[in-house]
Amino acid sequence: MPTDLKISYLELPARDLEAAQGFYEEVFDWSFTDYGPDYRAFSDGKMDGGFFRAEAQSSTESGATLIVIYATDLERTKERILASGGNITKDIFSFPGGRRFHFTDPNRNELAVWSDQ
Repeated sequence: MPTDLKISYLELPARDLEAAQGFYEEVFDWSFTDYGPDYRAFSDGKMDGGFFRAEAQSSTESGATLIVIYATDLERTKERILASGGNITKDIFSFPGGRRFHFTDPNRNELAVWSDQ
């Protein structure tokens, strides 16, 4: 059940919905529901969201919000992203509280992964 006044859903653009689904299923084990040719909903088990068909991409350079995913094994997650067609845009770096890196998915959406491990 949604919690009052808390973020409950995220949406990202994707030129290729099949590529988005394949990438996030393979790397992050997200589940998907197909809602026709222009929309795929996802769940990571905690957060729900969707990919809508669009030529745009989400990047911090263009002012988009950065979605940051937690991983206990940062290096292994980075390897999985690369093996599944993603690109590393900022390699692993330290910050107060942990380490992280930024990547783009096959649709060039920028996200990050962090760990306190």
